[in-house]
Amino acid sequence: MADDTTDTKSSNQMWGGRFASGPDAIMEEINASIGFDKKLFAQDIRGSIAHATMLAHQGIISTDDKDKIVHGLNTILSEIESGNFEFSRQLEDIHMNIEARLATLIGPAAGRLHTARSRNDQVALDFRLWVKEELQKTEQMLTGLIAAFLDRAEEHAESVMPGFTHLQTAQPVTFGHHCMAYVEMFGRDRARVRHAIEHLDESPIGAAALAGTGYPIDRHMTAKALGFREPTRNSIDTVSDRDFAIEFLSIAAIAGMHLSRLAEEIVIWSTPQFGFVRLSDAFSTGSSIMPQKKNPDAAELVRAKTGRINGSLVALLTIMKGLPLAYSKDMQEDKEQVFDAAESLELAIAAMTGMVRDMTVNTARMKAAAGSGYSTATDLADWLVREAGLPFRDAHHVTGRAVALAESKGCDLAELPLSDLQAIHADITDKVYDVLTVEASVASRESFGGTAPSEVRRQIAFWRARN
Repeated sequence: MADDTTDTKSSNQMWGGRFASGPDAIMEEINASIGFDKKLFAQDIRGSIAHATMLAHQGIISTDDKDKIVHGLNTILSEIESGNFEFSRQLEDIHMNIEARLATLIGPAAGRLHTARSRNDQVALDFRLWVKEELQKTEQMLTGLIAAFLDRAEEHAESVMPGFTHLQTAQPVTFGHHCMAYVEMFGRDRARVRHAIEHLDESPIGAAALAGTGYPIDRHMTAKALGFREPTRNSIDTVSDRDFAIEFLSIAAIAGMHLSRLAEEIVIWSTPQFGFVRLSDAFSTGSSIMPQKKNPDAAELVRAKTGRINGSLVALLTIMKGLPLAYSKDMQEDKEQVFDAAESLELAIAAMTGMVRDMTVNTARMKAAAGSGYSTATDLADWLVREAGLPFRDAHHVTGRAVALAESKGCDLAELPLSDLQAIHADITDKVYDVLTVEASVASRESFGGTAPSEVRRQIAFWRARN
């Protein structure tokens, strides 16, 4: 997509009289963007209809020409949607392909459509519209993923599992609480999506090449017609801004990172060594040589998609980092990164939503693992603070001795005889056993945002109300 404010010509090269001959094959190959920007056809036609309607309203073109333009554009839209439109690489991009076809359909009136605009503000509009629609789609998909987690969290508000730090057993939590951690993550992703929509909700059309136009256009009219809050306020920034695309990729990268962390847990949890969850055949594959294998390929591919999304973000940041104002042809390279990342993110969210709803949770295996690694040691230390009046650091030391003793005997803390515990500290009573089970541990964590089932249900209710 090149800087172009000239009237459309009927020849294949749309640059006008400045160039005596067309580009050679290499130039045509590097210059053409129709192979990927044809994805913007609906946005391009929508923007052109709004622009033509405004031009007629302002008396810049006749109502008759406007009607011909709108009818022709709707005809082209039908041709593209039905697969009957022939795209030409020689016409460079989606704008010129549509404009050339419009000229064929309605004749000289087509040449009036490009009045008071440039391909610079035209592509800025098309791309911004596409990203806005993609963000709205992402918002809906994240809402679906959050809903899936809320259902699983409610189902397992009391299901005990080990909580980890450093991938080592730390303290017992509930699987419902673990699910709600991802609700928080994807909730923040959705909030970022909503903020991004607000940031980009300005119409670029009417900025023209970079300086605005001398025609008496009404940019507020086109902004309203296209569903934008208002027009952009600086014509130079308008045609050179790709913040909205970079912000989309940033959001996609963060959401992809969250999806990848979840995918990693599903991969680990579905191993025979953990056995916490099992995916159905719908989200698993077998081995070509080992018949006993059931591989969590869907989760692994979600994990891999994140790498592609991250690469797209870095690519566009690199493309934009050295460009002077206003438009440069480098910016033609902005779309493929966004299109690829959007496709990857959509697929990853859809796959993960399916896996969350599909997976079978082995609550017995989780509960057994929850008590391993002396996971209730902190509960013993807290009991010593509350019941024996020890400073926490002293209680920490006493608990460490109890863990060492249990380790030497090959038993859990709850299996140590009272006499052994009293030998470590005389103030320990048999009431300590009330806190050394994993169920008692999670039930006691009733602080706001804690893992107690009652608190998990409180947070589920909060999120259901806002989801």
